[in-house]
Amino acid sequence: MCSHYQGIQGRERFERHFGIGLPEDVGQADVWPGYRAMFIRNTPPGTAPAAGRVQALTGLFGLVPHWATDLRITRSTYNARSETASEKPSFRDAWRRGQHCIIPAEALFEPD
Repeated sequence: MCSHYQGIQGRERFERHFGIGLPEDVGQADVWPGYRAMFIRNTPPGTAPAAGRVQALTGLFGLVPHWATDLRITRSTYNARSETASEKPSFRDAWRRGQHCIIPAEALFEPD
């Protein structure tokens, strides 16, 4: 995965393509690890809207494990290998819970 991408900024095109609304704060246009950006995930069970649907939210680009004390960890947790994601301390809990998301992007910049 790249370490720099351009997030989707066109509200009408996004909503037409994904069938869901954009959050009010869509984050940065150019995104690097640790920057606020938009992502799409399954709605957690027992929350509104109905489970099984997807929702667009804003968060940090890079995983922040529950045990992290510094958000700079996102510089090391924006990428994982599928072969080891279930074993590495930074990724294993999220991997086990199936906490995955889609990162909608206009462009990927590689290498950067």
